Amino acid sequence: MNILQTSLPGVVILEPDVYRDGRGFFLETYHREKYVKAGLPQTFVQDNYSRSGRGSLRGLHAQIHYPQGKLIRVSQGEVFDVAVDIRRGSPTFAQWVGVTLTGGNFKQIYIPPGFAHGFCVMSEVADVEYKCTELYHPNDEIVISWQDPVLNITWPLTTPIISPKDAAALSVDEEQSRLPVYQDAYV
Repeated sequence: MNILQTSLPGVVILEPDVYRDGRGFFLETYHREKYVKAGLPQTFVQDNYSRSGRGSLRGLHAQIHYPQGKLIRVSQGEVFDVAVDIRRGSPTFAQWVGVTLTGGNFKQIYIPPGFAHGFCVMSEVADVEYKCTELYHPNDEIVISWQDPVLNITWPLTTPIISPKDAAALSVDEEQSRLPVYQDAYV
């Protein structure tokens, strides 16, 4: 497995070993000991799966009191996946990284607690699967605007399909008092 560090400490891109032959391919999408050795958490408590159509944008989502670390992969299709540091006081506050995840490149991204997450679909359909370090708590969720000018994310589309919840999202400045606080450690 190849582990690529990003410009945001704690956010890593993983390239699992893929074994191919005439029948197809095989890979481990998660192996606790290998992933812990790579610096990821030992425990994931919830797995999620979403399917979205071309042009859909989901995010930017995070939880405040029950922050989630997420290990994300695409099993079918293509997405542009984004992690944003929303921890008040962090040296990388409001900075983001993006990566293209596809069902064919097998890349994964780990986004630690304290970061917002979002993605947009570039293929006809995309199946996104992710493991979480904390259970989903809908009343604890915060949504940051995908088009926040402070973040200035370079999305590969300009008019996405978004949910009413995401359409009503506020900027990091407007949500400043609710954002998690930087603690110089990843859980």
